[in-house]
Amino acid sequence: MTGSIPRKERRVFTPEFKSQIVHLYQNGKRKCDILREYDLCAPLLDKWIKQNESTGSFTEKDNRTDEENELIELRKRNKQLEMENDILKQAASAKEHETCSGRRPTMKSQQRNNRY
Repeated sequence: MTGSIPRKERRVFTPEFKSQIVHLYQNGKRKCDILREYDLCAPLLDKWIKQNESTGSFTEKDNRTDEENELIELRKRNKQLEMENDILKQAASAKEHETCSGRRPTMKSQQRNNRY
């Protein structure tokens, strides 16, 4: 594509680096100077400052709200229930197929059904 703006390569910052940058800000260095010197964007620095003040950690997991944690747990539970529901549907379908075919259940299929 001609005329497109080249994207910067995504950088990964260590927790130590983030902590040092926040420490510079807390010791009075101006945000604009930090942003220019380290080639950072303002929202990123604001995020690091907020994370440091609220939890002292820079990991996303440690900085989730109670609602975000609840939503993650509910999604996990929902996925588990959907899987259980699929298993039950398959078992019911197999049992219906066995009954509709007019066959009498064999001893082996009865033992299999009794396990559930």
